[in-house]
Parts: sequence; C-alpha cells; structure tokens
Amino acid sequence: MSSIFNITDTDLLKIGLAVVCGGLLGLERQYKNKIAGFRTIILICLGSAIFTMVAQHAGQVANLNIVTGVGFIGAGVIFKDNISVSGLTTAAVIWISAAIGMAVGSGNYMVGLISTVVTLTVLLLFNLLELYIDKIHHDKLYVIVFNDAQYDNLNLVKGIIKSYNLKSKSLQITKKDCCFQVAIMVTGYRENINHLDEKLMRMPEVKSF
Repeated sequence: MSSIFNITDTDLLKIGLAVVCGGLLGLERQYKNKIAGFRTIILICLGSAIFTMVAQHAGQVANLNIVTGVGFIGAGVIFKDNISVSGLTTAAVIWISAAIGMAVGSGNYMVGLISTVVTLTVLLLFNLLELYIDKIHHDKLYVIVFNDAQYDNLNLVKGIIKSYNLKSKSLQITKKDCCFQVAIMVTGYRENINHLDEKLMRMPEVKSF
C-alpha cells in the first residue's frame, strides 16, 4: 500500500504538465466567459491525470471510470430549452481535457501536449472561420409576440423576412392572452438580419420580440 503513495519526480512532472495543459484550455474558456472556466478545466485535467497515475501504481492500465465521471460533469454544462441547445462546446472541452489528463498521467507527454495545441487551434483559429461563415450564413431565433391573434400578421412578417432575402422556418406557434406568439428561425446574411430587427421594432403589429 505504501508504494501507491510514493511521489517521484516523474509523478510531479505529470502533475505539473496536467496543470499546464488544463490551464491553457481553461484560459480560452474563461476568456469567452463560459460556465466551465480556468479553475474547472485545470481540476478536471489534473484529476484525470491523478486517477490514471493511481491506477497505474495499483497495477491497472487506466481508470476508465474517469470517462463516466467526466460525462456527468459535461452533462451539467449543457442547457436545453424547448428550441435550442447551448454548452456543447464547453462539454466537449471538458471531455478532451480529461482525455489529455489521462494521456499525461499515463506518461504520454507528447500526446498530451500535441492534443492541447490541436484543441486550442480548433477553439481559437477555427472560431475565426466560424465567424466568417456566421456572417454570410447567420441563424437567429426570433420569439415574436403580436398584439392580437390575427394569423395574417404572421404572414406579413414572413413576407418581410423574404423581402430581405432571408429564409425562415416556424418552430412553434402558441396563443396566450389573445395574442399570437411564434418562434421563427431566420437564416441569411447577418447584415440583412440586422435590418429585419430594425423593421420589427417599427412594426405596430409586433408587441415584442
């Protein structure tokens, strides 16, 4: 039992490298104000490394229970309402940070470092590509509340959306307090969607959106 708790220079190297890798990923999440930030990602990466180290000292190849535990943490940062889902990227970062921690804890230092660099590249550089794509193909969810229950108002809004060369899809239509409420997903150029916002604000038929 005592050999399990003997700390070597190699163990200290693994702990330090896990903190560095987790810190780099955590800084990116913290900068973007995500729910799992700097400290959280470090602890996940470090914890995965330590569990792997303990498993190896105990004569096991790896502790696969880490995957199950990280799955619960990842699920906690995913939020879903009736229409949209958010937090998937942060959950994926939690998942990959645990994998990096396991790699470092098992002694595969280069795998951990390279995976950290690749993950940061995807999160930072690919984000620029996403921004460009978003500019020319932007999705925006509108929840529009009309002043009355006239269905023609919905057709009027759809016509305006089409006039701005935008595509729309009605996701949900409800009636509350004698007023129509509709959820519409609009797709197209971001600039045209901004014009649509201005138009909706001036429409007397629209109570709020």
